[in-house]
Amino acid sequence: MTEWLLDGLLVVALLVTAAAALLSRDLFRAVVVFIAFGLLMAVAWVRLQAPDIALAEAAIGAGLTGVLLLDAVSHLGSVSPRAQEKGGGGQ
Repeated sequence: MTEWLLDGLLVVALLVTAAAALLSRDLFRAVVVFIAFGLLMAVAWVRLQAPDIALAEAAIGAGLTGVLLLDAVSHLGSVSPRAQEKGGGGQ
């Protein structure tokens, strides 16, 4: 019974974090929720008795991809005011 409850809570948490990442207007918040989703997905793989996939998900999905997305968001936030006045991008 407790296994079903834990699995149900895990599914609900995955659905909530996926929806929050997709619907978030703040890019930084979306990336942080995406990292949390990756960690929850790693827990789901452990529950499915696939520890090798869980390690890959945690390292690549939450770790490496999360760091790269956070770096991209930080570069998006560094648009100079002069470029914004001209209507240009971030160069």
